[in-house]
Amino acid sequence: MLKLINQSGVKVLPIISLLLTLVCMSYSPTLLAQSGKGAGQQPPPPQEPTPPPTPQPQQSQEADARAEQILQRAIEALGGGNFLKINTIIGRGQYTPFKNGDSGIPTAFIDYVVYPDRERTEFRGGGVRTIQVNAGETGWIYDGAARSLKDMTREQVEDFRFNIRTNVENLLRGSWRKEGARLSYAGRREAGIGRRNETVRLTYGDGMSVEFEFGAKDGLPAKVLYQRKNAEGQDVPEEDRLAQYITLDGIVAPFVVDHFRAGVQTSRINYESIEFNVPIAEALFTRPANAKAVK
Repeated sequence: MLKLINQSGVKVLPIISLLLTLVCMSYSPTLLAQSGKGAGQQPPPPQEPTPPPTPQPQQSQEADARAEQILQRAIEALGGGNFLKINTIIGRGQYTPFKNGDSGIPTAFIDYVVYPDRERTEFRGGGVRTIQVNAGETGWIYDGAARSLKDMTREQVEDFRFNIRTNVENLLRGSWRKEGARLSYAGRREAGIGRRNETVRLTYGDGMSVEFEFGAKDGLPAKVLYQRKNAEGQDVPEEDRLAQYITLDGIVAPFVVDHFRAGVQTSRINYESIEFNVPIAEALFTRPANAKAVK
């Protein structure tokens, strides 16, 4: 469901993409000169009619329809109408960073989400609290160790928006449709002994693509695969794996989310509790006047 990042990065939640544009080419035939001019001249050769648009192959249409069916099945598996009616989420648990595949020291977190585009995540460890807040196009970070309060940089806000594209909720709640992204079926894949995953792909207008895998038997989200550029500008594969689904108030949610980068695990989110549609105060997302005013 949700994705968090350690204190050195920017965390995640839901929106965004570029609008795909279809350009229709039109043809205007050459007109004859004014009356009286051009008499006795040969008329211009007839112009070839503009060919009609090439229809989408039947196979492609069927694949897209299959992708839509996979999404609908996933929505039903996660709770159907109950899932789609989620407005807020409060999640509590442990965030564990990994280095070279080895787990580090867990940090307690509490995550507040208000759809469509607000999130506040608090990390607590060693008596220090760190807060990361995103609200639309803005965000701020409170560093309890340094007792500093700073606005997020443009790069950090863009990173948040990038992560929204890779979020399962963004896929299933359909925010990508308003941005013109294209959904397609990407086939069935191995997922362990006797298990298969159905895969769909979202392709955005800027070329970014994200693949989502769903269990062929249960229809639940299993993996999210995409690429992110590293410091050298190279594309590095990343992957989120969702597991340990639990039903709460008619909604099915994953309680474990593992993140991999270049095939090596970099973090684990382990939820201890998740609450849906609980009122969340607007003040939690409002930037305080200074670090001393942070609550």
